Amino acid sequence: MKATVISRLAAGLFSMSVAASAVAGDAIAQTEKQGLNLHAIGMFFIFVMLTLGITYWAASRTKSTADFYTAGGGITGWQNGLAIAGDYMSAATLLGLTAMMYTQGVDAYIYMIAFFVGWPIILFLMAERLRNLGKFTFADITAYRLDQGKVRTMAAVSSLTVVCFYLVAQMVGAGQLIKLLFGLDYNIALFVVGALMMVYVTFGGMVATTWVQIIKACMLLIGGTTVMLLAFSQFGFSFDELTTRAMEVHKLGGKLLSPGSLLADPVTAISLGLGLMFGTAGLPHILMRFFTVTDAKEARKSVLYASGIVAYFFNVIAIMGLCAILIVGTNPEFFEGGQLGGKVIGGGNMIAMHLAKAVGGNLLLGFLSAVAFATILAVVAGLALAGASAISHDIYARVIMKGKASEKTELKVSKFATIGLGIVAILLGMAFEKMNIAFMVALAFGVAASANFPVLILSMYWRGLTTRGALWGGYSGLFSAVTFVVLSKSVWVDVLHNAAAIFPYTQPALFSMPIAFFLAIVVSKMDSSVAAQKEIEAFEDQYVRAQTGVGAATASSH
Repeated sequence: MKATVISRLAAGLFSMSVAASAVAGDAIAQTEKQGLNLHAIGMFFIFVMLTLGITYWAASRTKSTADFYTAGGGITGWQNGLAIAGDYMSAATLLGLTAMMYTQGVDAYIYMIAFFVGWPIILFLMAERLRNLGKFTFADITAYRLDQGKVRTMAAVSSLTVVCFYLVAQMVGAGQLIKLLFGLDYNIALFVVGALMMVYVTFGGMVATTWVQIIKACMLLIGGTTVMLLAFSQFGFSFDELTTRAMEVHKLGGKLLSPGSLLADPVTAISLGLGLMFGTAGLPHILMRFFTVTDAKEARKSVLYASGIVAYFFNVIAIMGLCAILIVGTNPEFFEGGQLGGKVIGGGNMIAMHLAKAVGGNLLLGFLSAVAFATILAVVAGLALAGASAISHDIYARVIMKGKASEKTELKVSKFATIGLGIVAILLGMAFEKMNIAFMVALAFGVAASANFPVLILSMYWRGLTTRGALWGGYSGLFSAVTFVVLSKSVWVDVLHNAAAIFPYTQPALFSMPIAFFLAIVVSKMDSSVAAQKEIEAFEDQYVRAQTGVGAATASSH
């Protein structure tokens, strides 16, 4: 039955790709950005066939909720490290940060460091306790000794908020990328991404999603490294020669390697850094990956591997951006009308793609284009799984059914939730096509840092946290982060077209995180109820399990 369904979906996707070729002419006429890229479409089709094959294999191994949510806890540390890196490194990492390095120099590297610093926090403070205390979602940890219904509802709401905003950003990014890289129509891209996401998650669950992320991470590392080596070889692999020549031709000159506009406003810079750093430690689709490994030791290993992979790739991107200054920035072929310093063909985010074409021709351009689309698919699959688990495991099974739902029913709800999220993602992608999506990403990280992280870290480390404190902290962090972003220039002026922003900064974390911590601590201290005393006393049991893993969920044998 599953094989038939998947084979039909594969055939449907093939027919969609044929239909896409037919309408590509219209897309080119509308965007006037790039022609039909047959290399990219061919390579992406190979990736789709490979991942559908893995989904078919994974479907036979996905029989229980543990299999669906966490691959039965049977993923190794190395595999999980690759999957986490694949889940974390989005198309924005490859395209956006390369372009930022090309235009702003060392500012981009500071930005990358802010992204990276979240990993040591996860490694040293969270990974082991997450694996020992949790089962399927991070709400398992926040609700471990608190009121299950109320705390799970709060955690699920904040998780779904993060997932939805991140999902919209990925879907809109997918549509825009396909217009640029493949020469196809925006809506077709949304349907392809949405359909594949639903297939991976519905049939293969976490097993399929993990392998999609692993394959995508390997493709991203191979593609990025190849472009970087081919470009860097033109400067004799000398960083000194590369930077010296880049400063000679770049508009920033000697300031290319000095902090610039990013640190011009210290408050925004600090807020951005806090959001990226603690937001990483509060992203539900990243936290969920720690429940897929066999034990706490493998959880620590997976963070270590993921940190190394992410750090390596950030350095690859930095060198790509510097090489692009000389290889792309001095070549009239990549500018509209052949005017150097003018508008880049396809827009600023195409720098990495132009560099790939310059050093490796259409074949390397096609491969990197396919990688960019595969990247979005992998991230979207992880987000959909996190969203589906929040709906089925936290809200349905634990809040509505109060833990009495059967595994079969919960699994069915998960699959319906995945399909629902896929449809919502496609519709939101259509609705937000013309909108600047930068604020959605800021909002996702801001909410994760302000609503998820404070409650999560306090529940693991502070015995005094009570249900009331957790609710006040979580909801105030969620509400304040969303409010600050809406009132900032990103939305209030750029989207809603008001004259001036009410909130003067574009990043909320510096202001919303302290609000969440303050209210969680103060309200918990003021709570003298009998229930609160029992919750405080229950910390000892939680602490023992967090340290030793006694009673922790074990891996399934497949």
